[in-house]
This record gives sequence, structure tokens and C-alpha cells, in this order.
Amino acid sequence: MQAIVLAAAWRLSVAAALAATVPAPVRAAAPVDLGDYVRRDRFEDIRISPDGRHLAATVPLEDRVVLVVLDRATGGIASGGAGAANTEVVDFWWADDGHVLLTMGQRFGSRQVTYPTGEIHVLELDRKRVRRLIGEAGQAGIVQNLVPTTPEFAIVVDPLPDEPGVALVAVELPDAQPRAQLERLNLRSGRRTTVTAAPVRRARFILDPAGVARFAYGFDVENYSKLYYRDGEGAAWRLVHDARGSDFIAKAVGMAADGATAYVQVTRPDGGPDAIEAWDMRTLARTPLLQDPVVDPERIIYDSDGRTPVGARYMDDGVRLRFFDEDSAVARRYRMLESALPGSAVAITSGTRDGRLSLVHAASDRDPGQYLLFDAEARTLDGVFARMDWLAPGQAAPTRRIRLQARDGVALHGYLTRPAGADEGPLPLVVMPHGGPFGVFDAWYFDTESQLLAAAGYAVLRVNYRGSGNYGRRFQESGAGQWGGAMQDDLTDATRWAIDEGIAVADRICIVGASYGGYAALMGVAREPGLYRCAVGYVGVYDLPALHADRARTAASLRHWVNEWMGARDTLAARSPVNLAARIKAPVLLVAGGADTIAPISHSRRMQRALEAHDVPVRTLYVDSEGHGFRSEDNRRRYYAELLSFLAGHLGGATAQ
Repeated sequence: MQAIVLAAAWRLSVAAALAATVPAPVRAAAPVDLGDYVRRDRFEDIRISPDGRHLAATVPLEDRVVLVVLDRATGGIASGGAGAANTEVVDFWWADDGHVLLTMGQRFGSRQVTYPTGEIHVLELDRKRVRRLIGEAGQAGIVQNLVPTTPEFAIVVDPLPDEPGVALVAVELPDAQPRAQLERLNLRSGRRTTVTAAPVRRARFILDPAGVARFAYGFDVENYSKLYYRDGEGAAWRLVHDARGSDFIAKAVGMAADGATAYVQVTRPDGGPDAIEAWDMRTLARTPLLQDPVVDPERIIYDSDGRTPVGARYMDDGVRLRFFDEDSAVARRYRMLESALPGSAVAITSGTRDGRLSLVHAASDRDPGQYLLFDAEARTLDGVFARMDWLAPGQAAPTRRIRLQARDGVALHGYLTRPAGADEGPLPLVVMPHGGPFGVFDAWYFDTESQLLAAAGYAVLRVNYRGSGNYGRRFQESGAGQWGGAMQDDLTDATRWAIDEGIAVADRICIVGASYGGYAALMGVAREPGLYRCAVGYVGVYDLPALHADRARTAASLRHWVNEWMGARDTLAARSPVNLAARIKAPVLLVAGGADTIAPISHSRRMQRALEAHDVPVRTLYVDSEGHGFRSEDNRRRYYAELLSFLAGHLGGATAQ
């Protein structure tokens, strides 16, 4: 592996942070340097060791994500492990000063969700090696010192930092009805001891501050959630909430130190944003703690033990942190960090055993993210690593939240990105629907493709159409069965809103999307042939009956999912772009990967033939070696160059240099 050296440490000052937000002058429509948007960062996630001597970091390579351990004193690599092609380190934990636990996953494309393989490895710092603890030798993953085991799926529940050499893991056994059990895993011998078995399928265990499993959360075969609780170690599990027959869903996120108060995230019976409640597990009495009127909790904030919830993050117009007790030590620390990093969303990601040093992650709409070392005694913040540090200050475009009403009165939310320093007034617009589609949502954070398009001179509108996450259960469930229906109407309504608000030049709008977003782009020009000048479908799906059949044959739970969320198969042909090509008048660019198993290239080829049969101008970029989204730097450069060229021909923005 090529040597990796940490950037020289830098002292962050409030003045420097503010200077970085000064807008740059409006840039001429000069060609866009794609290198700024396709280069890989040196690191992704970074965490400090309990003794503070090392940093563990994930490193993105061309076709995999690997783990390295860096010596803080020298900046050199102390150890590391590389996996096979298309594998990634999904997550990692410092178990003690000399051991890093890591779980592996597979991803065949930049747009594909990383699928955990159920493997657990341990990196031994003293021996400079990685050992497989759980997983099959034949599975893809880290390929050093493989140890064959039975085909089980495991996740790390807790690294048990107070018990060096031991971790708690949940293992799902490969029965006809998969069941999970909690086990203690010896990191040196690999020996496992069962702690408890879950009373529900696909279970996740939630611990109390003492490290005892108190909740098991899982699903039945029809995807109804169930929440079980026990009073302590060795006690029997009892069902405390069943979503089947209930008007809400409950998911425990942790417990208080008193051993009786649980913190539970619940959906509201009226379908509004999720609330966080305190449940007295002796009586099941419920006390509301936190609830936002617009958005769900984005993430739970935990105390330094990693087990005790203390608050939540909310993402809407920026990121807001709310705490159960604003006077607590952890709340005061976060508020101090927010004051030092104005305009940034901050998170404490790891810390040393003595509590002196913490790694802080800060990010915003114009900052792709940076890690800083906070010294609680010296009260200083020192830079460790900044993502995309080659971007000039002021180069990134600002993003603001937008709100509008759909034609039926439903409130819609999203984000508008305009070129840095652009004058007020209408601009050529790119509408960019997200993929997923259900439960996924566009966020305020820095978005690379929005920034690329803004650099080319476009305003970029990202709309959280119904079915998206973050806005409550009712909003998400209102997208069920609405592929090409109300979900598409939301995008149309948002586009017309942008025209009415003077954001977009009415005759210079294109719609560009990936995965489900590619479907929405083609449906957009089919349903609204006069609204969009062009459309781009990137690794999209265009034949819904074929997609339904492919998903339904995989597993019983997926059959329930496609019927509930996509709709009955006999309704889908009329909502498939391959059958609507005669309505499409706008030119189309189709981009796909030949190795894509999520949106097979056959969808794009059928769409291409349908467009050509109706004399619709269509350009294509097909790369046989790529999967669901291009991973190769060269291929991403090819895609972005083709995208900017295509858009420039219809909207007049910049091309790539």
C-alpha cells in the first residue's frame, strides 16, 4: 500500500473559519476543472485510540475502502489491512489501545448502498496483522490470515472498552427463521460465549450504560417491528411494543444510568415527525423529551460512553443540536464547539480514555468535512484532516433550505444551491431528484454533484418529494404506490415553483437523476414534455414490471415491500418510461454500468431503443466494468464531462476542461 502521510497540523481560529465563508466573485463560464470533483480524499472516517497515541482511518482506493492505523507522533502508518476488490470497511472501533475491530461490506458502484457481509475482523497493532474472527474464508473481505468459520452474519454491538480483549457481537444464525443471539467475543482466541438469544428475527440489541443488553428490536416476516425488554442480565424477555395493530412504531435508543428509564424514538400517531420519549420501564409511563415540528431526529447524540443518549441532531435549515439537559457537561461542550465553528454541524466522534482529547467532525453546506483534535485542558482545536482541501476558500456554493406547497396542499421541503457569488435573479436550473426512493432524503450538507453543477453556472434544486425520509411517518408512507404519481407531481410542482419564484429561467431547465432519480428524470420529460429542456438518467430503472419481478423473487420480506411500496405489478406498465417514449420530446442522456445489479443496464438499453423508435435524440455512455454508479476516477471524469457537455448544449453552462 502506498505510504500515507498526515497533513501538517494547523490551529483553527474563529477568524480563519469565518474567512473561509467569504463568497468568491461570480466566475465566468470558464471550463470546469473536473479534478476538483473526482479526486479521492486521503481519508474518510478517523478515530483516536483510547491512549491517544494512534489514529485509525478508512482510506478510499479505486475499488475498495481499507483501514490504516497512523502514529500520531510521526504521521506514519503503524499498521493496516486491505480487502478484496469491491469491499469496504463498513465500520470500526478501538476495542483497546492495541486492537481495532472492523466489519466488512461489499459495494459494486458509487450509488449502491454498502451491504455488510457479516464478517468481523480484528487488527492487532503489535503484530501488524488483521485476523478474521467471524465469517467464511470464501467471503470477500480482508484477505490476510483467513480463518474459516460457519456462514453467520455478525455485527459489533459494543467494543467493551472497560474489558480489553473482549467485545459484544450480535450473530444471526442461518436457520429457516433467522435468529440472533448476543455473544462475548474473545479478540485473541476467537472464542465466543452466548449471552442471550433474541426473541425476534433480525434483532438488534440495545445496551444500558453498564453494557447489559436490555432491549431487542426486530421484525416479523411482514416487516412489522417488535420491541422486547428485559429487567437485567439473565432476566426473561417480554414484548413491550408490537407495531402490528398499533398506531405508532417504537425503537429504543438507550437507557439512563438509573437502570429504569429508557429513551425511545417513536413515530407519532398523527404521522408527524418522530419524537424521543423517556419510558419508565417499571410502569411503561411515557414522557415526551424532544420533538421537532418539521423533521425527525437525524441522529442520536450519546455521552462519551457511547451508550447513554443525551440528545439528538436535527437537519433542516442547517443542523440543530438539542439535549435532554442543556446544563449537562456534554451539552456545554457541544455548545462551546459550535461557538468555535460557526455555521458548522459538529459531532464528537471518539475520545481518549482520560477524556482529555476528542476528535471532532465539522461540516456544512460549503465544507465537505474536517476532523479536529479538541484538547479539553488546553481548550484548543487543532486540524487533523480536511476533506477536499484543494478547494479554494469561497469556491463552494451556498445551499439554503426551500419550502413550498404541492398542488394538494402537502408541504414539501428541499435545498437550493446557487453558484458562489451569483447575482440574484433567475438562472438555468437543474432539478436533481434523489435515489432510493423511500426513507432517503436530500440534506443541507455539502453535495459534490450540486457543487459541480453550480460551478458550471447552474442553480440546483433538490426536492424531498413524498416518500422521502426525515419528515415523519405520514410523509414517507404517502409515497407508497406513487412511483410516477404523486411523487412525480411533487417534482413538477417544485419546478414550477422555482419558475414562479424567479429562481429558474423558464425555458432553461433540465432534470438529472440517478437510480430512482433516473426513473424520475425520464418520467419528468414523459409527463411534462414542455417543462424540461433535457433529461439525464444515470444508472436508472425504466421498466417497473421487470424491477418488481426481480425484487419479488428474492425473499418473502421483499415481496411484501414491493407490493406495498411500488404497487401491484399489473399497475406498473403505465408508469414505466420504456412505455412512454412517444410522449418524450426532450433530448435524453442515458448512463449505465454493465455490472449493475441494482439497475441492470438492460433497463437503459430498452429505454434507448424506445426513444430511438420515436426519433427522440438520445446520447449514451455505457461502461461494462462499472456497477451502480461509477467508481473509477477515469470513468467518473468521463461521466461528468459528458454530463456538462450535454447540459451546456441545452442550458448554456460551462463544459469540462
